[in-house]
Amino acid sequence: MPPVRPIKNVTPPRRGRARLVALIVLGLVVVLLCVLFPRVLAFTELAARELRYFWWLVLLVALGAYFFFFFGRKKD
Repeated sequence: MPPVRPIKNVTPPRRGRARLVALIVLGLVVVLLCVLFPRVLAFTELAARELRYFWWLVLLVALGAYFFFFFGRKKD
């Protein structure tokens, strides 16, 4: 009978809380910048309006992020 190998742990680590904290911190930074620099608020408002015309740019950035994070991982 061959020796029994231990089972490899394939459970991914939990990162949900760290991502949530990062999103909250990012949101607070954006709000703080808008309060400290009113021109940032005007720029953000203009950018949100112009997203009607530049939706394809948002899709390209999202696709790039997807390729960067999911296809750039090392295979075990």
